[in-house]
Amino acid sequence: MAMSSDDNCRITAGSEYTSFRSSIPQKQIVVDVDDDKVWKLYDAGPRTVRCPLIFLPPVSGTADIFFKQLMCLSSRGYRVISMEHPVAWSLTEWCQSFLRLLDHLRLERVHIFGASLGGFLALKFVEFTMYRPRVASLTLCNAFTDTTVFRQVDSSRSFWVIPAFLLKKLIMGNFSPEVGDHAIIDSVAFMSSRLNSLSQSDLASRLTLNCSNSYVKPQHIGALPMTLVDVFDECAISQPVRDEMYKCFPYAKRAHMKTGGNFPYLSRSEEVNLHIQIHCKPFIGGEYSPIDVADCVRIRRSSDLAGWGSQTELPSDNSDELGESGSETRRPFTRMPTRSNTVGHSSSIG
Repeated sequence: MAMSSDDNCRITAGSEYTSFRSSIPQKQIVVDVDDDKVWKLYDAGPRTVRCPLIFLPPVSGTADIFFKQLMCLSSRGYRVISMEHPVAWSLTEWCQSFLRLLDHLRLERVHIFGASLGGFLALKFVEFTMYRPRVASLTLCNAFTDTTVFRQVDSSRSFWVIPAFLLKKLIMGNFSPEVGDHAIIDSVAFMSSRLNSLSQSDLASRLTLNCSNSYVKPQHIGALPMTLVDVFDECAISQPVRDEMYKCFPYAKRAHMKTGGNFPYLSRSEEVNLHIQIHCKPFIGGEYSPIDVADCVRIRRSSDLAGWGSQTELPSDNSDELGESGSETRRPFTRMPTRSNTVGHSSSIG
């Protein structure tokens, strides 16, 4: 597919994205010895919150792809931080750098929303910090637990020498730019424009993390509060990969969306934002509240805490249905495996 430029992307030219770029500045933070390794992030909402929502992008994403979540959730009192990590060639290197960043920001615990690779990295970080937990909860969107499903383990050792245009083709080549409604098509065009902004080393290192032989050990994650967000239409993550996620985390809540494509946080942002707020509801007012304590009384009295407008309310904690949204959140029960059995079921990188 041809890569879209910012000039041809309707999301980039839209008033919402323009408002985001003019109101929330990008920060650049170095926490490693190498000054070239820069974390880029957008931090919105009350700084008094010490357990914010952290957003981690997929292989093709940058920190600004979650601008719809930053604008919406921060306006409701949440502290939201969207991050873009520097070059890291191993999972251990990434986890160590992310840990240093949390220490630099003085964040003892965080809630993480991870998309695709971002979800996998979030799970590996939970493993990495299992003896001193730093994650309060997880929301995983189109995520995976085993890198072998991409069938690129052998190629992962040579990504560092492959030209950038071939790496971009590998990432976005399986995404159909003209499949879906206008919102889905626009989301693919926007992600293509973000992909064009990444350097060869950024792309190569992300693909290395995404495809090097590794898997999540569910026993190291424990019963961490978790919501799995999946779409039912065309998506880079295959159904067997989703099923493996459900088996690994049988206690997790499931947030199913009828449509949304590969990037539902862009194409179905209102629905995704609703699921995030439902996920965070049990933490509000507690030790790991993502909302400032002073705002909790106002929010608990508000009838539109997580609605699409002023007429929608959060369902009760024991509710399984989300009504008119066309989605459902339910808690299944399956046996927990020790290793992925999805090898042979290919998924696409995104």
